[in-house]
Amino acid sequence: MKKFLVGVCVGGIFLSASAIAQEFRVGFVSTDRIFKEAGTAKAAQAKLEQEFSKREKELVDQGASLKSMVDKLEREAPTLSEIQRASRQRQLVDLDREFQRKRREFQEDLNARKNEELQQVLERANKVVKQLAEAEKYDLILQEAVYVNPKHDITDKVLKILNAAVTK
Repeated sequence: MKKFLVGVCVGGIFLSASAIAQEFRVGFVSTDRIFKEAGTAKAAQAKLEQEFSKREKELVDQGASLKSMVDKLEREAPTLSEIQRASRQRQLVDLDREFQRKRREFQEDLNARKNEELQQVLERANKVVKQLAEAEKYDLILQEAVYVNPKHDITDKVLKILNAAVTK
């Protein structure tokens, strides 16, 4: 009789665990895909390109000018006096230092603005994820994982909602 009761209890535990597992809904959202494919992310990228294109062009032009000056010095070095050559080398070192400083500042500014824009995209995506989780009764939605079974990936649903909001 005891063995029968133990068997019934163990069977009941497995059935309960199975029922709980079926009710527990898990989803996954790929933030990388959101950043690449969402209309808001694409708009943010275009905004950044427009905002920083002038400075980037100035840096490219300044770099090209500096390179041509270095090439010119290398060509003319044999005909210059030691004082003239040293003076032009110092001038080029100063110009290069200034160029490197401007390039570093540009990169820092670009990274800061990119982080701001991506944070806004992520906040919008998180709102959509929360709405979707409530509407479809998800218990858990992950954004980072080592492995995800594709049947749990709801990124397409999130992108569809995000992109629909952009076109309105």
